[in-house]
Amino acid sequence: MMLTVSYAGIVVLFASLSPCYALYFHIGETEKKCFIEEIPDETMVIGKYRTQLWDKQTGSFLPATPGLGMHVQIKDPDTKIILSRQYGSDGRFTFTSHTPGEHQICLHSNSTKMALFAGGKLRVHLDIQVGEHTNNYPEIAAKDKLTELQLRARQLLDQVEQIQKEQNYQRYREERFRMTSESTNQRVLWWSIAQTVILIVTGIWQMKHLKSFFEAKKLV
Repeated sequence: MMLTVSYAGIVVLFASLSPCYALYFHIGETEKKCFIEEIPDETMVIGKYRTQLWDKQTGSFLPATPGLGMHVQIKDPDTKIILSRQYGSDGRFTFTSHTPGEHQICLHSNSTKMALFAGGKLRVHLDIQVGEHTNNYPEIAAKDKLTELQLRARQLLDQVEQIQKEQNYQRYREERFRMTSESTNQRVLWWSIAQTVILIVTGIWQMKHLKSFFEAKKLV
């Protein structure tokens, strides 16, 4: 069954500005929702979602049945698939970026359970955490037996590391932008030179043509 990708619902989210966010959206039977997340390299991302199915009797969204699942697909900036997996009605996915840039996160319902929709809508609550926000610090403190001061120091170190990654990513973006600008300027320069050469050649040809015309008419 073909899927309808909703590019109108594509959201560009910057990891440097919004390291974690939560939202919900609606999808139809054959609809596919994609989100774009700008992520530095070597950064962990954790996504959690839960689904609700529209109930006509109550006129509200209720928790979806266990038989209804979601397919999650994630592509890196080179459009290479780094995660493609089928989950249940509620799920959690994790991946680590190895290439800085825009990562595409797409979700759609499984095609084998479409009878459960009955032409209705599915509400998906999505929560994505990036970088140090993926760490469960209470669990880390209990596991490593850290004091409150040690835990705070651990959090600060993780935040500094994430800031360094984001700064490196911004430098990477600036370098790519500079290379694109230089390439564009160079192309404009060569196009201007080509136009000038064409005008000169055309002018010389016109002069020779007019001279031949006047000589043929014995005007010169």
